[in-house]
Amino acid sequence: MHVTLPPPRDARWLARVVLPWVGVALLPVALLLAPSLASSPMGIGFGDWWLAERYLVPLLVLGLPAGLLGRRPLLALGLMLVAACVVTVIVHVPENGYLRDIWYAQFLGIDLVVGLVAAHRSRRVSVPAALVVLVAQVAVSFVNPADDPLSRATLSVLAVLTAWTVGDSVRARRRHADALRDHAAAEALTAERLRIARELHDMVAHSIGVIAIQAGMGARVIDSQPAQARAALATIEATSRETLAGLRRTLGALRRPQGEPAALDPTPGLADLDRLVAAAADAGVRVRLHRRGPAVPLPADLDLAAYRIVQEALTNVVRHAGTAECRVTVTHGPDELTVAVVDDGRGGPVGGEGHGIVGMRERVALLDGRFHAGPRPEGGFRVEARLPVPPSAAAEPAAATEAAR
Repeated sequence: MHVTLPPPRDARWLARVVLPWVGVALLPVALLLAPSLASSPMGIGFGDWWLAERYLVPLLVLGLPAGLLGRRPLLALGLMLVAACVVTVIVHVPENGYLRDIWYAQFLGIDLVVGLVAAHRSRRVSVPAALVVLVAQVAVSFVNPADDPLSRATLSVLAVLTAWTVGDSVRARRRHADALRDHAAAEALTAERLRIARELHDMVAHSIGVIAIQAGMGARVIDSQPAQARAALATIEATSRETLAGLRRTLGALRRPQGEPAALDPTPGLADLDRLVAAAADAGVRVRLHRRGPAVPLPADLDLAAYRIVQEALTNVVRHAGTAECRVTVTHGPDELTVAVVDDGRGGPVGGEGHGIVGMRERVALLDGRFHAGPRPEGGFRVEARLPVPPSAAAEPAAATEAAR
């Protein structure tokens, strides 16, 4: 028969679990030895360093239960307090300076533990603990007194209040830092949801607009012009497949487990504007695309934002402008990228229930740019976005020109 033995206990387990309770078990022994140690002339040390045995009393009283501070601080505090009170009652020597020294050593150490409890426990726990320590400490100030028990009692009140206040302030700062982290995480989650919502809106609204127009045109000419109807159906199929692929990428990113690498599908950018031009042409709007200035590699978020702005603006032209053509101008300046979409259609005020203009404005605001959308005085509608280009990207054309020289 095969027997599986439990894994051996390692040294860390012994130090964390066994040794603290060994110290607690030895605490009564230390209390029994306290009167004799207080009168002992012996000591321990080496070289020039020397510690009298009688000063080991406070060290033992505080040190033996200290192993429980990490896991059970209230129990450790209670044991320390009881042991210190017992030592104060049972130790009697004629030397008042010694009694005063061990009293301060014991109870100032206990006050530090009060601060530790206040830093890691709620006020519902730390306040009663501090009150118990305060009452006991003031009471034993008048037992076996040294020079001035009233001064010891006053110092006890100040020490306990100071320790609790410092510990509670540490806990409050920790809670505030945790709240700030939670708030930042919530804001990041909200921003990510808004970004995904904008991505889905821009992608789906554009594609559905093209599909609706192509389907309407195909339905009108399916009997008289079957070739154009077939072309409209082909455009609907291509647009639908492209939209479904984009939706799968987005939903896949949402479902991807944390830590799994992202998909390697390229993010659309200004280099893909020809696809938007072709899709708009299939929907019945001829787009004249103008590129001005030397093109530079742009950051991914800026490149994607410019592409989505053009996409949404063209979708609005196709769906609302009532015109057969529009102009798209992309200008690469020394320190900013300008994207403008202008049409000669019906125009009209900015508003309504749609989210396209709002989404474009939010994209530009996130990149610290400037955005304008509105009817033109001479008729039609204009959408313009000015996006600042980082200095590193703006400096590349100048560096390339200098290298060519």
